[in-house]
Amino acid sequence: MLKNTVLLICIIAASTMGYSQDTKSKTAESEKPQITKNSSPDLKFDPDATVVTYHTVNINGKAIPYKATTGTLPVWDADGKAIAGVFFVYYERTDINDKTTRPLTISFNGGPGSASVWMHIGYTGPIFLNIDEEGYPVQPYGYTHNQYSILDATDIVYVDPVNTGFSKMVGKDVAREKFFGVNADIKYLGDWVNSFVNRYDRWASPKFLIGESYGTTRVSGLALELQQSHWMYLNGVVLVSPTDLGIERGTATDAALLLPYYAATAWYHKKQPADLLQKDLTAMLPEVENFTMNELIPALNKGSLLEDAAKQALAAKMARYSGIPEKVILQNNLSVSTNLFWKELLRNEGFTIGRLDSRYRGIDKQDAGNSPDFNAELTAWLHAFTPPINMYLKKDLGYKTDYPYNMFGPVHPWDTKGNQTGENLRQAMATNPYLHVLVQSGYYDGACDYFNAKYNMWQMDPSGKLKNRMSWEGYRSGHMMYLRKEDLKTSTQHLREFIKKAIPAPGTPAKY
Repeated sequence: MLKNTVLLICIIAASTMGYSQDTKSKTAESEKPQITKNSSPDLKFDPDATVVTYHTVNINGKAIPYKATTGTLPVWDADGKAIAGVFFVYYERTDINDKTTRPLTISFNGGPGSASVWMHIGYTGPIFLNIDEEGYPVQPYGYTHNQYSILDATDIVYVDPVNTGFSKMVGKDVAREKFFGVNADIKYLGDWVNSFVNRYDRWASPKFLIGESYGTTRVSGLALELQQSHWMYLNGVVLVSPTDLGIERGTATDAALLLPYYAATAWYHKKQPADLLQKDLTAMLPEVENFTMNELIPALNKGSLLEDAAKQALAAKMARYSGIPEKVILQNNLSVSTNLFWKELLRNEGFTIGRLDSRYRGIDKQDAGNSPDFNAELTAWLHAFTPPINMYLKKDLGYKTDYPYNMFGPVHPWDTKGNQTGENLRQAMATNPYLHVLVQSGYYDGACDYFNAKYNMWQMDPSGKLKNRMSWEGYRSGHMMYLRKEDLKTSTQHLREFIKKAIPAPGTPAKY
């Protein structure tokens, strides 16, 4: 368990946060059980209440002092009425007085419906959950200092969108449509970011957004929303395991683009021919990528015009790369779904493989079928993350409430209409010469695969005029590549380098 020296705790409106009060002690004369009595049996939610604590973390051999502000900041409607309280944890390095050059990174996870817990205690924050070096759960549950945290390079705020974490709507008459949809999510969180920057006086700071999974949809849209509605211009956007960002592929292209991910996973599980397995992963994949772009996509777009001989030859190559039997590929018209792949690759060994990280194995009730019974990797991650985040928020950050922390919250139905977030990000880059983009992908991620992440970049920037401000990094793990220790070291270093690169020298004009 991490032991931080708490120098000061400042609690605002603590009585509204569900604290226990007036505990009765058992008397020496009594044999009766101890009873704890609270002032009210009703849970109360305050959308504007924070707790402040002070800590130190050792990062790359250096002690970094910091302040943690934990609590809620409201979302207001047009009349200034609080309609929701958004839970956040804000870390500020305290040995730097001048905030004008100190970067601020605003961090979101995905879902939609997921709290920010994953990157908070598994990637960039000052504490790190107890897992083994490959990312699997271990007991006893707990956490320690994150020696790879990026808090040395940037202040960070982790944001839980409405109905995730401890964030909630205020009042029963608030319309769900204000929060639960692609564009509604971007709109209210843009307002919230503006409120946060105002309250904590961070207008002068270089600003970065980082999002993971659906959080990449969110931050891509926010980049333009903050510019257009709040006149807030960013230095960088980091997309960790990005979605398709609303970029249309078409059925055939969508199916073909999965093959490089299949090949990476087959390589990991040693389901490829010997000549491919003798190559390193990153030496093998370019061959598959070239085949995908130059042969498979054009062929699948032909549909029934594709001749039988050509189809047979393509199926043979796909089987060679993917580890899936040629017969199965032909039975599925050269379009193997991810569900079938996760079920089929290790079927003969009695295992399924994980959706978000294909290094993980699962066991189904029966080997037959077209999809796994459960997501082996997500089950493991919930096992690993849920106890530490609840322990840490209460014990070290002093935020005590009887409300449950929603790892995944009720946000559905989610309105997916009007998703143009890839184009939003392109517009933001085009109109802001300072804005840089970094994409981070795990080779074994089957939900937001690495080759689709590359494809996003190519389609966002068909002219190639923005490519000097866009970069991509790949890692030998899955969706949460940072859970593997070796990837945590390199991915956090890539973030530091990106932040440094995206901040211009003093006096550099934003112009083409």
